[in-house]
Amino acid sequence: MIAGADSTCRPGPLRRDARKGEVDLPRLEHAVREILIAIGENPDREGLLDTPARVAKAYRDLTAGLRDDAARHLARRFAHTAGSIHDVVAVRDVSFHSLCEHHLLPFSGRAHLAYLPAGRKVVGLSKLARTVDVYARRPQMQERLTAEIADALVDHLDPRGVAVIVESRHLCMGMRGACQPGADMLTTAVRGVYAEDPAARKEIFDLLTGRSARAV
Repeated sequence: MIAGADSTCRPGPLRRDARKGEVDLPRLEHAVREILIAIGENPDREGLLDTPARVAKAYRDLTAGLRDDAARHLARRFAHTAGSIHDVVAVRDVSFHSLCEHHLLPFSGRAHLAYLPAGRKVVGLSKLARTVDVYARRPQMQERLTAEIADALVDHLDPRGVAVIVESRHLCMGMRGACQPGADMLTTAVRGVYAEDPAARKEIFDLLTGRSARAV
């Protein structure tokens, strides 16, 4: 089974029992105001009057994953009685936005993930996209983001194998520093059978990248 994800923004409201603490919006607003002053701007001019409040709310949304838990998305599983134990579940093109933890600049891209169910138990495909959001919506490194998605699938689904590919573009590299706006970063994480068997790993990577489909 394989599916492609749409680009719908998925953050949605967090359940109160899943939160680890509320965002201190007044403190964030004060910090943004101080940044504006520090760069030589006037936070009291007309165009910037509401900017601290807007930025505070934006950071609340961009870091919503800090107050969420992948367990609540992956906890409900369904019996999968059709097919065989070799049937893989995969989803491609899960769009995400995250923040580089080194510069707090955005990086955006797509995640492709697959797992090989064990015990004929599967999870809803939307929950895989939600899991990507849990780890993307926080200050991140792409390498860690990729590993955390893979480990969450292992911890909560107990599959025979997991493969995750993340590709993105980082504004911290495109807007500053090396100034390479067209450079893509690609990271992978494999667990279980896909870590142990090179042939199985190549097969699932070909599936996730679309190479197997193009070869048909």
